[in-house]
Amino acid sequence: MAEVDEERQVCDVAVTLAFSVLGKRWNGMIVSSLGGGPSTFVALRRAVAGISDTVLSDRLAELTDTGLVARTVDTGPPITVSYALTPSGEGLLPILDQLGRWASANLAERAH
Repeated sequence: MAEVDEERQVCDVAVTLAFSVLGKRWNGMIVSSLGGGPSTFVALRRAVAGISDTVLSDRLAELTDTGLVARTVDTGPPITVSYALTPSGEGLLPILDQLGRWASANLAERAH
């Protein structure tokens, strides 16, 4: 019985860690936008309507630090910076899709 409780605690810690990153406003939308392929900062700002430059910059830095997004600088000229999902980030896409479908089916009416 103690082994089951320990496994449940490990799962709870892992889920809490995942939601500490994914639960932040905009992060899911940024990951989803990058699911279509690499993108520049300006293109991401357009894709994630309503996000400020400062918040987008902060979120991209956080997603890069967690290993979900890779930042690439092309020294040009002109210098360009692009962002792309890492394999870990790509692994999130079906999970985010499934979570979105679950939320639509189970939480949509409660949110209104």
